[in-house]
Amino acid sequence: MNPTFPARLVAAFCTTTSLAWAAEGDAPRSPAAAQLAPVVVTATRIEALAADVPASITRIDGDDVRNAHALVNISESLGAVPGLLARDRQNYAQDVQISVRGFGARSTFGIRGVRLYVDGIPATLPDGQGQITNVELGSVERIEVLRGPFSALYGNSSGGVIQVFTAEGRGAPTLGFGVSGGSDGALRYGVQASGGTDGGFGYNLSASRFQTDGYRDHSETERTLGNAKLTFRPDADNKWTLIANSVALPKAQDPLGLNRAQYEANPRGVDPSALAFDTRKTVNQTQLGVIYERRVDAANSLQAMVYGGHRGTEQYQSIPVATQQSSPRQPGGVILLGRDYEGTDLRWTSKLQLGATPLTLVGGVAYDVLAEHRQGYQNFIGSTLGVRGALRRDEGNDVSSFDQYLQAAWQFAPQWSLNLGVRHSRVSFTSTDAYIVGTNPDDSGRAAYSATLPVAGLMFAVNDNLHLYATAGRGFETPTLNELAYRSGGQTGLNFGLESSTSTSVEVGVKARLDGWGEATLAAFRTDTAHEIVTQTNLGGRTTYQNAGATRRTGVEASWTATWFENLRAQVAATLLNATYRDGFLTCTAVPCAAANVQIPGGNRIPGIARGSLFAALNWAPPAGWRAGIEARYVTGVFVNDANSDIAPRYAIASASVGYVLPLGRWELNGFVRGDNLFDRRYAGSVIVNEGNARFFEPAPGRTWLAGLSATVKF
Repeated sequence: MNPTFPARLVAAFCTTTSLAWAAEGDAPRSPAAAQLAPVVVTATRIEALAADVPASITRIDGDDVRNAHALVNISESLGAVPGLLARDRQNYAQDVQISVRGFGARSTFGIRGVRLYVDGIPATLPDGQGQITNVELGSVERIEVLRGPFSALYGNSSGGVIQVFTAEGRGAPTLGFGVSGGSDGALRYGVQASGGTDGGFGYNLSASRFQTDGYRDHSETERTLGNAKLTFRPDADNKWTLIANSVALPKAQDPLGLNRAQYEANPRGVDPSALAFDTRKTVNQTQLGVIYERRVDAANSLQAMVYGGHRGTEQYQSIPVATQQSSPRQPGGVILLGRDYEGTDLRWTSKLQLGATPLTLVGGVAYDVLAEHRQGYQNFIGSTLGVRGALRRDEGNDVSSFDQYLQAAWQFAPQWSLNLGVRHSRVSFTSTDAYIVGTNPDDSGRAAYSATLPVAGLMFAVNDNLHLYATAGRGFETPTLNELAYRSGGQTGLNFGLESSTSTSVEVGVKARLDGWGEATLAAFRTDTAHEIVTQTNLGGRTTYQNAGATRRTGVEASWTATWFENLRAQVAATLLNATYRDGFLTCTAVPCAAANVQIPGGNRIPGIARGSLFAALNWAPPAGWRAGIEARYVTGVFVNDANSDIAPRYAIASASVGYVLPLGRWELNGFVRGDNLFDRRYAGSVIVNEGNARFFEPAPGRTWLAGLSATVKF
């Protein structure tokens, strides 16, 4: 790690801000400079300008998502969000790894600790585990990222909130085709159709297929996505929205992580066990949601949402045969999951006057249900490995969450506004064991977790260009079903002894509009967590979890965006984050380990969390003609385990793209070429925290290239 980086980063931001203020106060504004358009966000459920919300919110527009990107992973578009670290694992069997202010970094697959929504429908299940593979990025209108205390208003496992909104169909019918391809056999092709009628009907349909041989050995993938968004406005006061999407992942080979020696010898390689057991995953998901919005009168409106879906997963792991045969309680090396989920959210909004001042109230209830059928099988038959063998586990797990929330936004004086909120959450788990064989007992059981989560934010508008705010709130995080799945000491059944963790967060910030120099934000925060959920043991390919003591996350986030000559835009995002255990605890650092036996002292850093990151980009993107862009990213070293005994080194990478947009009557052609990791740096793109076999490292690709061409026609 570079101990001078934090100081240099803060100094650079302060210098940039000082120069901007000097330009505003002491020099005439450049006639070539353009002020950014006001950005409207809805992340706190109350539509407002981002500058008027006492919270850290970043909005990424759909054009930025699509500009010279592969449109394969949401991580491509999140680099400019301070406080967020999105890591592409180069492993489509495990999804992108996303952490916000350090929450979510311990997830070995999928996304946890961060709430996900697509068009208002949860992509996070009621136990707190989520995935974002059902987003067809070609149809995205915007992405909003909410960080800090106000995230708690979304309930369980909301260290941050990411909301993706696909575009509504409007205007003349439009049909688009696109194809891109590049290094390691990457190929994506997609189609999109959208439009709207005078009668209030709109449609946006999109589909894509992606395949790759993978940067690493044994990482071949195929994936097909489909998304449909239909809107209908029977009159000015009513609106119906139907959202349907599907994901088919028929092949996603899992190259697993590498240990230190393997990573240094051949970052494109795999552990032999991955090949022996043909580690892989298949996924099929379909989902449907309906949203009804009604304006009751000038002051009141109603929104009702219902959704449901099914996700089926089959995953082959590299659990050794001898381990599976060592005990009748061992659940095998193949996981088969069938998950049916559904939910509803009913919300009322009132825009009132309190005396002579505006007051907005939002109140609602949400109910979500998950019914999981979990089975475990041996991953061998006789001497043949990597096939589904004998049944070793069979259970039904049900999770439900029932939440009530109330929020208020009150501008009680011309320069002052107050935002208040409270949410009460109750999450219930029930497990019914259907595999009671020999010495394997009935492991049925139940547990429930609840919390009341208050949030308060105060904002002072010094003037139209400078806003100051302070926010505080409480949050909580229950164990996920996967963290409950196993108990230590070889015991069967779910680990219902795990408690939820609770956190208290405070944040102060500045939002500034710099005359002629764009916009800047600066936020400082601290989050104290009790009963942090951490690794306890590793045995037989299974990880068990426990509650540690207290942890603390303190940090600073800064961002700056400016536009000149209408089409030249600069972006900078910087993060400093110190995340440590405040109390010591016992854990395992090697396998096999049936009982935690290594002391982790207070003061150790929480693994998987970078101490600092810096992103900078400069893009020239006119609506027609030549386009070009450059990006640079720096991330400090990341500890890979609680013992802080190994580290994924820091890295700096650069990317560049060039393209051309050609309007031809009703047609528009758009082509680009992009290069990533231009200087061919070797680095670990992500880490598997506390991996029991010390296979912590997931290598990122070296220098890669991508080329794409799309055509759009309006009828």
